[in-house]
Amino acid sequence: MRNFTSRTAVLLLVLLPFAFAPAAAKADDTRVSADRHERQIEVGATFVLNPETGKSEPTTGASPQTEDPYQYKADLRCTLGGPGAREMGCLTLECPPKTPDGEKGSPVIWLKAPKAITNPTFTDWQPVDGKPACLYDSEPENVLANIAARILTDFRQLPVNPGTLEPQPFPHTLKGGPTNFYTTTGEQTFNITILGQTVHLTATPANHTYTYGDGTTLGPTPATGYSIPETEWLSNDTRTSHTYTNTGNYQATVTTSFTGTYSVNNGPPLPINGTLDITTPPKTIHVWKTEKALVADTCQQNPNSWGCPGAKTG
Repeated sequence: MRNFTSRTAVLLLVLLPFAFAPAAAKADDTRVSADRHERQIEVGATFVLNPETGKSEPTTGASPQTEDPYQYKADLRCTLGGPGAREMGCLTLECPPKTPDGEKGSPVIWLKAPKAITNPTFTDWQPVDGKPACLYDSEPENVLANIAARILTDFRQLPVNPGTLEPQPFPHTLKGGPTNFYTTTGEQTFNITILGQTVHLTATPANHTYTYGDGTTLGPTPATGYSIPETEWLSNDTRTSHTYTNTGNYQATVTTSFTGTYSVNNGPPLPINGTLDITTPPKTIHVWKTEKALVADTCQQNPNSWGCPGAKTG
């Protein structure tokens, strides 16, 4: 009897670990996982970006209620030759068609940022092989074409400073004498976002049209004019000077035509087909005439003397 009890006890000791072992997890249950040291448990889907489509896809068996916490953007520096394109292997990457009738892919570098952040700063992210990816979705090509189609409209909405129109002398000038005009403006740059892409625009003054207010104009001309010393105001007839033939008050302006270039994601500068024309606010020019007369007193001696400010005429 004692021998039977001893053998039974040994058998029970051997079976105990199997009796209390947890049931094996189902092969297709991937929503709950733990590492082999059981330090953490991850609940939810694991997402992987498909570099050929630009869309994040959950792994097999992932929970349909879980969303990818990241947003992605295709960086087009590979196509446009932006900074780092050569070092990252963009320029040598080939993306041949997948089918005989298919189109070539676009070499891109994928960027990512947390989806919860509005207007985030995207950071570089690449596939596990450390190389740019081939995107076979048509979106990047469409983005470039769409930007090119609308760039003139965006260019013309930029807050470009037209500068100012500067007459010499001002505000009064003399009938029959040259009045020097010049404009103050220069090249201006802007960084804006178009269709999710960073676009750098440059506005460059190309031509100017001077409107002197008496029905005469000068231009378009590339001449901006220049300032001259006061001693030359009534004698120096510059390229942009104008001589008024009648007295009166005239509204003078200058219209500057800006040409532009743009680059997408630090790519090469591309020309904008069109100009941005901006006119300065008008300046009133008072044109006087000169008369000669012999007087006995100065204006200090006799404020009512002929020709003195405030003196009666006629």
